[in-house]
Amino acid sequence: MTAPLLVLVGPMGVGKSTVGALVAERLGCVFRDTDDDIVAEQGRTIADIFVDEGEPAFRAIEKRAVRKALAGHDGVLALGGGAILDEDTRALLAGHRVVYLSMDVEEAVKRTGLNVARPLLAVNPRRQWRDLMEARRHLYTEVAGAVVPTDGRNPEEVAQAVLDAVELKTAIPGGQPPDPRQEDVMAAPVTRIQVGGTAGTDPYEVLVGRQLLGELGGLIGDKSHPSPTTTLNGGASRRSNTQRVAVIHPEALAETGEALRADLAGQGFEAVAIQVPNAEEAKTAEVAAYCWKALGQSGFTRTDVIVGVGGGATTDLAGFVAATWLRGVRWIAIPTTVLAMVDAAVGGKTGINTAEGKNLVGSFHPPAGVLCDLAALDSLPVNDYVSGLAEIIKAGFIADPVILELIEADPQAARTPAGPHTAELIERSIKVKAEVVSGDLKESGLREILNYGHTLAHAIEKNERYKWRHGAAVAVGMHFAAELGRLAGRLDDATADRHRTILESVGLPLSYRYDQWPKLLETMKVDKKSRGDLLRFIVLDGLAKPTVLEGPDPAVLLAAYGEVGE
Repeated sequence: MTAPLLVLVGPMGVGKSTVGALVAERLGCVFRDTDDDIVAEQGRTIADIFVDEGEPAFRAIEKRAVRKALAGHDGVLALGGGAILDEDTRALLAGHRVVYLSMDVEEAVKRTGLNVARPLLAVNPRRQWRDLMEARRHLYTEVAGAVVPTDGRNPEEVAQAVLDAVELKTAIPGGQPPDPRQEDVMAAPVTRIQVGGTAGTDPYEVLVGRQLLGELGGLIGDKSHPSPTTTLNGGASRRSNTQRVAVIHPEALAETGEALRADLAGQGFEAVAIQVPNAEEAKTAEVAAYCWKALGQSGFTRTDVIVGVGGGATTDLAGFVAATWLRGVRWIAIPTTVLAMVDAAVGGKTGINTAEGKNLVGSFHPPAGVLCDLAALDSLPVNDYVSGLAEIIKAGFIADPVILELIEADPQAARTPAGPHTAELIERSIKVKAEVVSGDLKESGLREILNYGHTLAHAIEKNERYKWRHGAAVAVGMHFAAELGRLAGRLDDATADRHRTILESVGLPLSYRYDQWPKLLETMKVDKKSRGDLLRFIVLDGLAKPTVLEGPDPAVLLAAYGEVGE
């Protein structure tokens, strides 16, 4: 019977896997993580196990995985954050060399952020962390022979501290690998995409990655946007240390909105949460007026900041409220759906709906920053996730065919955030939009290509009283645009057929009711892209070659819809 050379315990996000791999490398042995064992055995994520079966069932699975690893692994072993809750597991650890990796609450929030894939921190990271540690800290120290703090240290430093604490000799002379990494690899990689700055607008960044909550305070308190000053007796002035932040969130994310508010308040901001209806029901003049009232009652000034967290409808509303309050205040978008990440939260188009159509009232008001935390997608319902793929596919057809190739390589994998190309698909889509809007903020020319499939899509949404998902309507709209381009002699058959194939492969709809064409046509005539009575559509002259088709023959329009209608 074998036994691990070293066992690492500690809370989620502390870096057990990263440090454990480094320690194993220096000792010349194999690293193993019981969380990885569980995922491989169950064929699903730990978050899914929590949701499907509950925590007690997961703990039973975890207990078996830990017992098996302790009996069959002779290298470095890392246990899940809650493994030590089990009394039998603690008893088994008594005969092993155990190190407890610790960190404080501020560092924990930075590393775990809004990561809903960590089931026990899905509501209020700061409060939940404190509660968890109050219940577990004494258990970690009970089983460990040494405690190694990780705060303020990079993984290389922590790994060496672990080796020093247990006095193990390394297999590598000097205890250092040949090419030591200096960066803090415990921090998840973040992709930064710049938007604007080339058309007379202030540039801002879209951050894509995980564990991004720690970035929010810095964006709010950006030194390039100073806090208000207060005049003192005698005319002197001082900078106010309190900045107001309004977190606008949908009802469905009430706990997340409150968690953000509480977290910001804990950082010293004067934070309020403003709850609005879900989805498109939030995008009305009445809801905007409700938000304005809340800002007024909070004493909101031009140097304060709005944070919009939620799907595309919420970020559209938050941006519009920011654009119109005091003629424009800064705002930050935290999109929580695929659709919002790749479309609504990027580019500065904000707006609300009216009885006459979608987004007919709005403003161009770019955010100060966008945080796309991919962890928010881990719990997104599959239909909502797939809906967002429509905007990603659109980016592939108008500008970046690699997107289409990645999806076509494994359509089923593309339907889930656990797919191998999720981050790349989202980043590529954002880059397409960033490049377009950076050169055309106010849709005076090039930016129109982003409306590919949207003219019919908006008409369908209005006809369905906004009960259809936006991505589903865009999918039908792209199918229509492809057929229109083909019938107008613009688009080749292969590329037109490719629309149907790829949209269908991921489960997006291709058709809409044929008898609704007269209503849809009338709605399209008041679309923002129309000029007078002249209908305008974005079509393709070929793959990644978008163009404008003005005033198409009504017979051609009807024939194209004939390919879509059912």
